[in-house]
Amino acid sequence: MPLAVAAGLRPLYGDLHNHCNLSYGHGELETALDNARRQLDFVSITGHAYWPDMPVDDPRVAHIVDFHVKGFSRLERTWPAHFDTLAAFNDPGRFTVFPGYEIHSCAHGDYTIVLRDLDQREILKADDPRTLLERLRGRYGGRAFAFPHHIGYRTGARGINWSSFEEDLSPVLEMISMHGCAETSLTDRPFLHSMGPCDGANTVHAGLNDGHLFGVLGNTDHHSGFPGSYGHGRSAVYVAENSPDALWQSLFARRTNALTGDNAHLFFSVGGAMQGDVVAPASRAEMAIEAVGGSFIDQIDIVRNGAVFERITPALRPSAVASDPHALETLLVLELGWGARGSHHDWDGVLKLENGEILAVEPRLRGPEIVSPLEASAPEPHESRIVQDGNAVSFSLRAHANPNNFTATTQAIAARVRLRPGARIDADLSGERVSVDVERLLKGAVSGNIGPIDSPAFRFHPLPRPQQWQWTGTVPLGQLRRGEWVMARMRQANGQSAWTSPIFCR
Repeated sequence: MPLAVAAGLRPLYGDLHNHCNLSYGHGELETALDNARRQLDFVSITGHAYWPDMPVDDPRVAHIVDFHVKGFSRLERTWPAHFDTLAAFNDPGRFTVFPGYEIHSCAHGDYTIVLRDLDQREILKADDPRTLLERLRGRYGGRAFAFPHHIGYRTGARGINWSSFEEDLSPVLEMISMHGCAETSLTDRPFLHSMGPCDGANTVHAGLNDGHLFGVLGNTDHHSGFPGSYGHGRSAVYVAENSPDALWQSLFARRTNALTGDNAHLFFSVGGAMQGDVVAPASRAEMAIEAVGGSFIDQIDIVRNGAVFERITPALRPSAVASDPHALETLLVLELGWGARGSHHDWDGVLKLENGEILAVEPRLRGPEIVSPLEASAPEPHESRIVQDGNAVSFSLRAHANPNNFTATTQAIAARVRLRPGARIDADLSGERVSVDVERLLKGAVSGNIGPIDSPAFRFHPLPRPQQWQWTGTVPLGQLRRGEWVMARMRQANGQSAWTSPIFCR
């Protein structure tokens, strides 16, 4: 990451909006925090706190009102004691935990409030963003902010209200979560929740074109105690170190990316400025970009004022950030799951690499897919384990069978590896011994079952060469005019995506 390193920054990955049984939701707080630190660098576990214009007089939604009222009451009871649990999991320099809660609003949209320090113990409520800003600033100064989430719902139905949006309150907003992606009116992650579809006026591009300044986040809004649940959304924040102060400074500077699942790196600079910055008009500007994906990179788009300005296809314009002439650095991904619907399998196994090195391991774990407390109770928790020991990774994971042909519930382990000639992977997958030659994986995926048809299955993803999962280069922007904005987005062949916050010309 030479471009980011030159700026003294590196990405940390986290989830600032998710739920457990702290209010309404499933899963214990301790389990949620344990799940978070397994695959994230920072987290905030969100309690449902307040809804001033809740439709209490409409009998058609009495069931919704009921579980919200009970959830708010539960948070009031659990809130004081939960700080001790947060503090027990907070690990300075390695895993940062922020307190947080949520306010609903039909008129103004839903907001997640994040507090910087674990000694901030008041739930400050307000009926609108301006009042919320005044109360948070009056009590906590700059140690609190709030961001709108699932912004794409229409105004009046808990989508964002741009007329009451406060940039001082919300340096960033949530663009993607399990609700869907609100970048534009049409995305490959549509709003499918019972609350309704996305409205074009309440998208990221619409807000930016109206002149608002904000960065973007991705969070899960997961409701079953699994922050960072793979594929639902997470945030990258570019910082010098993992500390509350550093994260806070970068959040307010909008040095953020929204991601779906993979811990991808997508970073750019324009004349020394980087994502989130405000730059002056220029007669000639150039964007320097570096991208490191979690899989094969399909395309990198430079989006300017809501339109694609340039599309980079690494397959047609290869330009790896770095490559080793003596070894192949690549991404090894083992995916586990499948099997008969309604079933699950507890995978125990060991993955060993011969003639190579495992440089880093990235868990890609999913939690149970339950949103409303009226839908079902949470499945019995399973203690996941992923342990790297040199060139071996041992694991114990529970994977539920995919419930339909469109919803993945598989679990995966990704590893960044350096391979020498003759490298191979030897694995014990729940007693099934598998040996895979690297040359075979360079040609395509390798899959198998641990029993007959409809039994749990595994898949080793194909291995990308450096120029297929990395890209670096420059894009001439020409004249940069006052009022313009520019951002980058990246889509990978495995369906995962990343978006940078914009730069703004003012």
